[in-house]
Amino acid sequence: MEKLTHDVIVVGAGLAGLRAAVAAAEVSSKLDIAVLTKHHPLRSHSVCAQGGTAAVTNPKDSFDLHAFDTVKGADYLADQDVVEFFVKKAPSEIVLTEHWGCPWSRTPEGKIDQRAFGGHTFPRACFAADMTGFHEMHAIYGKAKSYSNIKFYDEWFATSLITDQGAVVGLTAIEMKTGILHAFQAKSIVMATGGHERIYEFTTFSHTTTGDGMAMAYRAGVPLEDMEFVQFHPTGLIPSGVLITEGARGEGGYLVNANGERFMKRYAAEKMELAPRDVVSRAEQTEILEGRGLQGPYGPYIALDLRHLGEEKINERLPLIRDVALKLGGVDPVKEVIPIRPAAHYSMGGIKANIRAETPVLGLYASGECSCLSLHGANRLGTNSTAECLVFGAVSGEEAAKHALAAGLRELSQEKLLAEEARVSAIAARNGDERISVLRDKMRRIMNEKVWIYRRGDQLEAGLKEIRDLKKKFVDISVEDKGKQFNTGLLNALQLDFMLELAEVTIVSALPRNESRGAHSRVDYPKRDDQNWLKHTLAYYTKDGPRLEYAPVTITKWPPMARTY
Repeated sequence: MEKLTHDVIVVGAGLAGLRAAVAAAEVSSKLDIAVLTKHHPLRSHSVCAQGGTAAVTNPKDSFDLHAFDTVKGADYLADQDVVEFFVKKAPSEIVLTEHWGCPWSRTPEGKIDQRAFGGHTFPRACFAADMTGFHEMHAIYGKAKSYSNIKFYDEWFATSLITDQGAVVGLTAIEMKTGILHAFQAKSIVMATGGHERIYEFTTFSHTTTGDGMAMAYRAGVPLEDMEFVQFHPTGLIPSGVLITEGARGEGGYLVNANGERFMKRYAAEKMELAPRDVVSRAEQTEILEGRGLQGPYGPYIALDLRHLGEEKINERLPLIRDVALKLGGVDPVKEVIPIRPAAHYSMGGIKANIRAETPVLGLYASGECSCLSLHGANRLGTNSTAECLVFGAVSGEEAAKHALAAGLRELSQEKLLAEEARVSAIAARNGDERISVLRDKMRRIMNEKVWIYRRGDQLEAGLKEIRDLKKKFVDISVEDKGKQFNTGLLNALQLDFMLELAEVTIVSALPRNESRGAHSRVDYPKRDDQNWLKHTLAYYTKDGPRLEYAPVTITKWPPMARTY
């Protein structure tokens, strides 16, 4: 197996990965930095972020207010030291991205404009029309390409992390154009591979965002934290699931039911459509379940009404949304309502990491959506995700670079490399009766039906059994393409293997949490239980399935209180 060596390897080239690479390069020009991505960086899922990036930039706003909004939005499961650090670092990242070329939307006075977002008590979402992630990505990618010590490996698929005595020493990855598995040796590795919501049928996620990094870290011995907390975004476009930004409601859009009623007055009388996402998604699901949804060819739905905003404002502030609604939904939001319903959108859980983005494995760091720094707790506020990618992408890159400068290279275990080569080869050679696409669709349907917005113990148990049955059937899949070059059949199989693992972890983490907190809503346990469940879930890999442990929540200023909007 050919071996490639770098000081720092960043896996993933979205916002967090690119920001990590830039931060590492700025620590020292002597460091040899690699960025490994399974597609071109500018096709990363981060370009889909639309509405904005949260930061305190207005003198009338405050760090404490942003922090409290985040903690309350998290249903008090966020670690408050991490939240306080985050809100203080976010404004400088906005300034940096502006200096690197991000075309932020402006006020008439020329300052960076900000719009309202759900759960925030002050408009603090800096935005670039409704293509914020797209423009941030281009700015940071341009900056990353300016460093001579950053090398990009585009269209490489990482398959495993290699560890030795509690430290990461490298990884394995397939070069897609040749199909050859390579070994990478490194002093530090940053995981920035995104979330896992492709385990669901109706989701805002890009097809390539399959939680690979989470699964690799999990199998390497790193616990996955708070995986039961999956965010459902209130406005997924029907039928595709493509995101309709919360910025549409931030600009004044209404949610209405079949009676033409702005029903959020029943669920969040003060915040209405700008309540946190878990509150709005549950409200929409309740309207649908109680028969007040509009009827369409793809089932009942809720209407997002932007018509009163007028064509000029829609074209200025929400041009992408109009284009998406026209091309993928067949409606013009200037004249018609947009059909939407909740869609799986974000992983609050992920690879356990601390405030310095360090995982329990020495030299391994995690940032962005694949990580769980306990910033978002049980529910993330909109626009905090892209801000997290910038803030903790920078932290992970800096910390990985410092570690690489002080550490030496460790040898890769030939035994582990051969074992991974054998695993991948065995999957590629499979010629059974099970079709990858059928198993994948069954998994997604199970998650949609049994691990959705409203959960129940017996449904979770049934879903877990069905997911474990699919894991057994995976052994009998067929990878029909036996070639090497760009073998998407093999890649689909490897991704399904990762996703089935993560679906199991999600359900196993959810089953014992006998309470309703944030995005985890149990109809059989409808109340929050701080006495028993104010704690983080940690899932550890074993050959028989996840083993759970629990860890305390860090509280600095804001003890849990009733959460109303």
